[in-house]
Amino acid sequence: MTKPKVLLVSPSFQSFVQEDMRILSERYELIVNTYNWQQKIYAPFYLFAQCIHILSTIHKVHFVFVHFGGYWSFFPSLLGRFFGKPVYIVLHGTDSASIPDLNYGSLRIPLLKWFCRKSYEWATMLLPVSESLIHTESNFLQKEKLVKNGILYHFPDLKTPIKVIPNGFNVKFWNIDAAVNKENQSFIAVLSAPQFILKGGDLILELAKRLKSCSFLIVGMERPGGLLVPDNLQFVGTVPGNQLRALYQKTRFYFQLSSFEGFGCALCEAMLCGCIPVVSTVNILPEITDNNGIILVKRDINLLERKVKELLNAPKNEGEQELVRKSIVNRYDRENRKKLLFDLLPY
Repeated sequence: MTKPKVLLVSPSFQSFVQEDMRILSERYELIVNTYNWQQKIYAPFYLFAQCIHILSTIHKVHFVFVHFGGYWSFFPSLLGRFFGKPVYIVLHGTDSASIPDLNYGSLRIPLLKWFCRKSYEWATMLLPVSESLIHTESNFLQKEKLVKNGILYHFPDLKTPIKVIPNGFNVKFWNIDAAVNKENQSFIAVLSAPQFILKGGDLILELAKRLKSCSFLIVGMERPGGLLVPDNLQFVGTVPGNQLRALYQKTRFYFQLSSFEGFGCALCEAMLCGCIPVVSTVNILPEITDNNGIILVKRDINLLERKVKELLNAPKNEGEQELVRKSIVNRYDRENRKKLLFDLLPY
């Protein structure tokens, strides 16, 4: 039996995008449209090329599935609407936010915000991965300054239907290795160089200087130049999934100290491998932790140090790994996302 065709549009292929591609490929034949949108100077050429590609394929597909709102979602939404093809846009975080103080969020850039607005208006349905991408507010950055975000905060007149479908994870791949003993005072975080401040890399750096008996690892970026890095903090670049899993399996704590986080995929992967979470009180992160680990209520290194010391000095629960893993398995299994997507998407 021939599978129905789907036009899948994405500017990048993070693990959660690849997981959706695997899910959709079980039922549909994917026609993938992507360009290097980070090279903004070429955006007009990419838009032209994308428009031609969509015009040549739109009649073949059942629907259009877009990851992230941005320049790349404009023509898929416009042409999908014009030709009567359903368009679904998955929202992940930056496409729902504006935080100028951190140079973060697509909606802080007027032209890009307009492209997002029109894409969201023309889409058949928006599929944010968490409720917090619809509306959220936080004073994590500064206690006296409440920062509001979310698509209905930035576009209060938006009429497009919205359905939250959480990310899902391969709970068989991300697992605890009973043969590996976790190092008691070990911490890990996953972030890229552009996310260093956004995801609290500077806090981890300072904490490492203060807690010299602990070991810290940041995955996803090389050792930064111009910074004094203590010996107990190591940096490794991007690593394949099986290597990242091995790092999670031997590390006891995971940091997600973001000032804004659409979901927290690395956090879920780490928890599936038995890591105790240490997270900021933003977006969906406290909900994901499910009363495990600690939640940092403000971006304060002294408070973080105190909370981490309390965590290190607390009696160790022999079943802690299984407990944090189970909380993710019960709520964010990929089969749950698969069912929600397949119940929604036309076939």
